[in-house]
Amino acid sequence: MHNPPHPGTTLRVLYLENVGLSVTEAAQRLGISRKTLSQIINGHAGISPQMAILLSQAFPNTTPELWLTMQQRYDLWQASQRITHKVEPFVAVEA
Repeated sequence: MHNPPHPGTTLRVLYLENVGLSVTEAAQRLGISRKTLSQIINGHAGISPQMAILLSQAFPNTTPELWLTMQQRYDLWQASQRITHKVEPFVAVEA
């Protein structure tokens, strides 16, 4: 598995820059603060289910599931990089 991009990067590059929206304008249209959107597009905050719904409404060629799947893949890869030990599988004990 490779290091998937943060969904905020995808949002910034493929959507906001592609349609020529500033962070301020996009935040206003989404009904969120500029700070919140800035944190997302800079990879400092994740995509919540509520944000996924808002983004899918703003960009109709996307779905909430798409945004949440991107976030989940990113989170899982990040978590896998922090695990430093191997866990032995649990096996049933014979009675």
